[in-house]
Amino acid sequence: MTKKNDTTEATGATEEREARPVGLGVVGWLRWGWRTLTSMRTALILLFLFALGSVPGSIYPQRSVDPGRVAQYFQNSPTEAKWLDRFWMFDVFTSPWFAAIYLLLFLSLAGCVFPRAVAHFKELRRKPPAAPRNLHRLPQNAAFDGDLTVEEAAARLRRDRFRVITGPDWVAAEKGYLRETGNLLFHVSLLALLFAVGAGALFGYRGNVLVVEGEGFSNTVAAYDRFMPGQQVSAESLQPFSFTVKDFQATYIASGEKRGQPLDYSATLSVQDTPTSRPRDVELKVNEPLDVNGTLTYLLGHGYAPTFKVVDGKGNTAFEGPVPCLAGDQMTYTSECVIKVPDAQPDQLGFLIRFLPTTVPNGKAWVSIFPGAANPTAQIFPFSGDLGLKSGQPQSVYQLDTKSLKPLGKMSADPTPLNVGDTKELADGAGSIQFTGVKEWISLQTAYDPGRLPALIAAALAVIGLVLSLTVQRRRVWVRVKGRQVTVGGLTRTEGGGAGFAEEFAETLTKLRGAAPAEPSGHSQPEDRSEDASASDREPVSPSTRSSEE
Repeated sequence: MTKKNDTTEATGATEEREARPVGLGVVGWLRWGWRTLTSMRTALILLFLFALGSVPGSIYPQRSVDPGRVAQYFQNSPTEAKWLDRFWMFDVFTSPWFAAIYLLLFLSLAGCVFPRAVAHFKELRRKPPAAPRNLHRLPQNAAFDGDLTVEEAAARLRRDRFRVITGPDWVAAEKGYLRETGNLLFHVSLLALLFAVGAGALFGYRGNVLVVEGEGFSNTVAAYDRFMPGQQVSAESLQPFSFTVKDFQATYIASGEKRGQPLDYSATLSVQDTPTSRPRDVELKVNEPLDVNGTLTYLLGHGYAPTFKVVDGKGNTAFEGPVPCLAGDQMTYTSECVIKVPDAQPDQLGFLIRFLPTTVPNGKAWVSIFPGAANPTAQIFPFSGDLGLKSGQPQSVYQLDTKSLKPLGKMSADPTPLNVGDTKELADGAGSIQFTGVKEWISLQTAYDPGRLPALIAAALAVIGLVLSLTVQRRRVWVRVKGRQVTVGGLTRTEGGGAGFAEEFAETLTKLRGAAPAEPSGHSQPEDRSEDASASDREPVSPSTRSSEE
């Protein structure tokens, strides 16, 4: 009895194991993952995510484009900026999550396009299918009496750029292969566009620099404020050009409702393409970059750089030169900047500067009413003490930590501004500061992108492919000749019925008749895009002439 029960239990266990579904296994899961990744639905989802992921790059300032605005964002909203920076919102196009979308989209398009290209190549070599027996059942059909022969019908259809084959008493013609060709061209161009962007990121570089009027720049890694090279870029691969900013002019609307809005920015540069070449003057404008053998230098922004002279408590000149300021108000260009004087004696000095381009009194306060430097002044907030520059902690040149510093004299919230040439004596014998003049600075981005031209060509080809896929129809026409009776039928393989094919069919019918057009009897039956023919309706056709759809 026990042996029988054991046998029954063993048999039941075996049957239970056989009834369990078999797992996919490693290879099965990999195959499923590849098919899912290369499906059209996945490609569309990734393309949507690619476009959606680019949106933050246009909303938030990017370090690769304008690091000054990023610094201003951190100054205005430090907590928000800190959280945004954790998600790479200021470096969207170099972030890991954007790179993941980019690579997955590249793989998805590659896996989707290449099999379709092979299938389309085979389709291009396949002959049109033979004529169905009953052409009157096709969506477009007509019949007429005439002396048309099979050879004449084939010749007239070939003149209309149809691909033609003939039988004993019939002609089969087809055209519109450019529809699928355009579809493939569009997807291949997208693939090429992604590849060109990736190649540009690998072999190209970008750099940002701020240059004050009268100062120069050489295209070396050390000269950049921020340099972002591709993985295959070295210091020796940079184009050895240099330039000096001779002048900068900003033009604004002087009156009316749009008063203060900028009209034009223009910088005059003295450029040397190589260290031994002759200098040439170049006018640099927004969207009109300097081009030196494919390396482009763009004008991004500008601001004021008032010049000061600081004399310390021992009578020595501790600082002299321009100080770039960041504009807090773009309408009036009221700007703020910082001077740090670590070499001052007996104590280090620091200054907060508020620069007003066009100064007017507003009660007990002073404000700027115009972005142009019509009446430039500077309000000075002096401090002394240890600036902390020897602590090893990095500091921003646009910020001054006043917690450990001592104000010099009675600190006013809105001190009397200095005009150009005025000097302010510092309290406690700490020295003096003189407002000596006004210069302007420009922010520039230098970029070298070898994938720029291929990306432009790929984008143009994508547009051409999209136009072809949307305008060209795949259509077929058959002609059957029996004595003087000629029957013509046609259909389109375009989804949605193929708008405009009825007119084209009427024109084709006119050319076949060689006379005035006859009225086609189109749409006498519901459209059948399976070519309206079962196997019993057709004459025997050799396998080489059959279409994959039959």
